[in-house]
Amino acid sequence: MRAIIIGGGIGGLTTALALHAAGIGAEVFESAAEIRPLGVGINLQPHAVRELSELGLGEALAGVGVATQEFVYANRFGQEIWAEPRGLAAGYHWPQYSIHRGRLQMLLWEAARVRLGDACLHAGRRLVGFRQDAAGVAARFADGSRAEGDLLVAADGIHSVVRAAFFPNEGPPKWNGALLWRATSLAPPFRTGASMVQAGHRDRKFVCYPIGTAPDGRSIVNWIGETRLPADHPWAREDWNRPGRVADVLPLFADWRFEWLDVPALIRAAEAVYEFPMVDRDPLPWWTQGRVTLLGDAAHPMYPIGSNGASQAILDARWLALQLATQPGIEAALAAYEAARRPATAAVVEANRGDGPDRVMDLVHGRAPMGFHRLESVASQAELAALVGGYKRVAGFDPATLNARESWSPPQAR
Repeated sequence: MRAIIIGGGIGGLTTALALHAAGIGAEVFESAAEIRPLGVGINLQPHAVRELSELGLGEALAGVGVATQEFVYANRFGQEIWAEPRGLAAGYHWPQYSIHRGRLQMLLWEAARVRLGDACLHAGRRLVGFRQDAAGVAARFADGSRAEGDLLVAADGIHSVVRAAFFPNEGPPKWNGALLWRATSLAPPFRTGASMVQAGHRDRKFVCYPIGTAPDGRSIVNWIGETRLPADHPWAREDWNRPGRVADVLPLFADWRFEWLDVPALIRAAEAVYEFPMVDRDPLPWWTQGRVTLLGDAAHPMYPIGSNGASQAILDARWLALQLATQPGIEAALAAYEAARRPATAAVVEANRGDGPDRVMDLVHGRAPMGFHRLESVASQAELAALVGGYKRVAGFDPATLNARESWSPPQAR
C-alpha cells in the first residue's frame, strides 16, 4: 500500500511518519517551493505529545519546546481567575509543549526525510487535480508532474484543493470578527517561567507563553493580542506571514500592566508582528470519497482557542494510520477513520465557536467587568472547573481518560 499525502505541514508530515511506522509507504507533496520555519508559537497538548512520542519523537520535542508547567486565566487587570498545573505536573504521562510552529514543522520534515528518504518528500508540487478508480489514485500537479498511489490523504490546509473539489460551492472560510496579532518578544520570565497565560475576555484578549530561552536567560515569549471588530469590517485572507504593526495592537493593551507581566512592554519588544483573522469552516457531512480523504485543517479548520488545531491534526494522522494497518481494506479503513475523527473534531470546532475553555474569562468579565475583591463572590471554583474540565473531555485530553486508553500504534509497531 502506498499513500499520496498532499501537504507538508504538521498534519501531512505526521501522517507520513505514522504510516511509515505502520509499514505503509507514503510520499509527501508540498506546494511551497522551499520548506522554511514559518509562523510563531503553538501548543501541543498531552494527547498530541503522546502520539509524537510513540513515533519516537519525544526527545526531539523536548529539545525544541518548552514543557508547559502552568495554565492561567486572568481578567484584564491581571487578577487570577483560574490556575492549574499542566503536562506532567498535572498527572499526565506526557508533557504539554509550547513550541515554534516552524521549528516543529522542520523537526517533522527532518524525521520524515531520515525515515522515508529524500525521494519521498517533494517541495514545489502544487496539486491541481486528481482522479481515482478501483485500482488507485492519480494526482496531477501544476508543474505537469503526476503521482500514483493506492490512496490520497489531503492535508493541504484550510484552502484545500481536495476539499474544494468535494464541496465546490462551500465558499471562503468564515470570519468571526476577531483579529489576531501574533509575535515573539524577548522578555524576563514570568510566573513559573513556563506558564501559559490568557487574560481578558471574548472581545479583547491577550495570550502569552514562552517557547524558548535566549542566551542571556530571557524568555522567548510568543504572544497574541486579539480584538473583536464590527461584523462588516473588511478582512484579508489569512496568511501566517502577513505583516502587522505594533502601532495597531499596542493601544488596545496600553494599560495592561500586571504585577507579574508588563503587556505593553512585551508588545513593544516584538521582533515582527503578524496579523491574522480568526476563521474556521463549518463541519462537513463527510470527508471521504472512495480512496481519497481529508485530514487536519483541510477536514476541520477551527479557531485557535484551546490550543487544539495542530494537536487534532496529529490525532487524525495516528488514527488514520492505525485503521489502514488493521482494517481489511482501504475503504473500510477510511470509513473507520472518518467515523471516529469527524464527529470528534466537529465537537471541538463547535466548542471553540462557543469560546471553549476561555468561557471562564467571559463569565467573570460579565459578572465583574471592573474586577473583583474576592473571586468566590463572582464565580465558584466548581463552576470554573466544570468549564475547563468539560473542554478537556470534548477535545480528548482529559488526563484520566488519556492516560488509560490503549496505544494507537498498530500492534506490529508497539
